[in-house]
Amino acid sequence: MVMILTKCLLLVWLSLLTLCSGRTLHSHPGKGAKDAKQPIQTSRPYNIAHRGSNGEIPEETAASYLRAIEEGTDFIETDILSSKDGMLICFHDVILDLTTNIASLKEFADRQRTYVVQGLNTTGFFIFDFTLEELKTLRTKQRFAFRDQQYNGKYPIITFDEFLTIAREAPRVVGIYPEIKNPVLMNQHVKWPGGKRFEDKVVETLKKYGYGGAYMSKKWLNKPLFIQSFAPSSLVYISNLTDSPKVLLIDDVTIPTQDTNQTYAEITSDAYFSYIKQYVVGIGPWKDTIVPVQNNYMQAPTDLVKRAHAHKLQVHPYTYRNENEYLHFNFSQDPYKEYEYWINEIRVDGLFTDFTGSLHNFQEWTSPLPGRSKSPRKLLSQIASLVSPFAKKA
Repeated sequence: MVMILTKCLLLVWLSLLTLCSGRTLHSHPGKGAKDAKQPIQTSRPYNIAHRGSNGEIPEETAASYLRAIEEGTDFIETDILSSKDGMLICFHDVILDLTTNIASLKEFADRQRTYVVQGLNTTGFFIFDFTLEELKTLRTKQRFAFRDQQYNGKYPIITFDEFLTIAREAPRVVGIYPEIKNPVLMNQHVKWPGGKRFEDKVVETLKKYGYGGAYMSKKWLNKPLFIQSFAPSSLVYISNLTDSPKVLLIDDVTIPTQDTNQTYAEITSDAYFSYIKQYVVGIGPWKDTIVPVQNNYMQAPTDLVKRAHAHKLQVHPYTYRNENEYLHFNFSQDPYKEYEYWINEIRVDGLFTDFTGSLHNFQEWTSPLPGRSKSPRKLLSQIASLVSPFAKKA
């Protein structure tokens, strides 16, 4: 009997260890059963893996996206750019300098150029000056020096097709959240047959993989998708190409839109919301425009979220990061306090995060999904009920 009690206590200890560990255990991504995939959750704010789980692994790489899926993300987010030969690439910057090893490759030393990017002269190795074959020879690296550097030089740049394959082969339904990145610049420097635009190529690729359908439709739930852009005219343009839900990204209060040159005040006005909601289901603002910050302390929130919700627009702010460099003093350097504030007080509908595991763990503890997971209190109660009879007999 003592042995039985010991085994039960061991079970309790292992269960508590799993509960209190830094990461929830998930099966490793692989090709899931076609008809048995767990559906995407829609009952709590979306966990959006910003460039994958790039707080741990270099951004926009297959490994970063696989880690995000493993950690429980709802959506994997990517930025779409184009190579010189018109192939769609998953990469954030229009220059390759900051997150690849291109500066160390002598064969590309003469390829540095200067172009005007959103009104500013920018010098670097521009992605649209390289073919896909050339881009595939590069290796990615971590953007920030204070993050883990052990994966530098290990992973190649991936194509949009490869990204879509990762989502398709996940063991559960995982949404995608591609950004039509710098469409004005892409259309200036890359030409496609038949006079097609960058936006046309993005939508064509999505359709090739079966993406489409209005928000929350059966087709959308099968392959969830949000298309995002900082360029309002691009979102209006693709509204004639696809009924997939779209999100207007909103930059800092000092930065105008890249295509229409509208101010922050203009694109966050009620009049503009009344117009743009014909084409988008939500907005994606930089979080410090929702709650202004002074000397690293958050000030009183604006009414942006309340007004967006009044227009039936979702709000998906960016970007949530665990490091002290990004956590405002109000949260005592605790990312869980930040998540609690934005989810429960500001009432956002989704969060772009560099640390998908942290957000997933927070949500599993505070708002576990019905039928999928148990709260710590319920699980401990269940374990106690199993152990109790043996404890009495002992």
